[in-house]
Amino acid sequence: MADEGREATPTSVRLREGPLEVRTMYTLETREDTIRIPAEYIRRGRRLEDHIDELAHDAFECRFDENENFTLLTFDHEAVGRGKIIHGDGAIYQNVRFKALVFTMENNEVVDGAVSEVSEYGAFVRIGPMEALLHKSQILDEPIQVNLGIKRIEGSQSGRNLGEGSFVRSRIVSKSINHNDPRSSKIGLNCKMDGLGSFEWIGEED
Repeated sequence: MADEGREATPTSVRLREGPLEVRTMYTLETREDTIRIPAEYIRRGRRLEDHIDELAHDAFECRFDENENFTLLTFDHEAVGRGKIIHGDGAIYQNVRFKALVFTMENNEVVDGAVSEVSEYGAFVRIGPMEALLHKSQILDEPIQVNLGIKRIEGSQSGRNLGEGSFVRSRIVSKSINHNDPRSSKIGLNCKMDGLGSFEWIGEED
């Protein structure tokens, strides 16, 4: 998949360690790729262009690309050149140029998110369209108590806590992307370092 152009959007930001670097989590890209138009679509008697939007949405949206970036939506689909028919297949393979809204994240990158769920394992944090696990062993340098009754994780010494809805800054420490089933992808977080953790803790440090 070739990127023909990239335009940053101001939807959200994330920060790297060291010199301050502001990066957008979302980018708007112009891409070109190939869709397969099955023979039954052609027999419906509609123009080729009438099928492109539907098939492009199905082929590219809510998927990770080869660079492990997540495509949320595509639009402005445009056929490029003539489609090709492969012998014995019957379908048309058509190059398409389109705009794509893409979410990106990298290992060791510092990201902001909100706690969506507290479990016995720790806190699940919503980062854009993805959910990542902030394991209870990666939250504080002290024993942790998880209270599922009130959906809260609390340090036994400092009293610092996280609950559903808490905003947290953390570092991505692991990614295991499942291209076949994006929902089952696993992203691990850590917020033990200085400058990380609940926004309330960061405010106390300042």
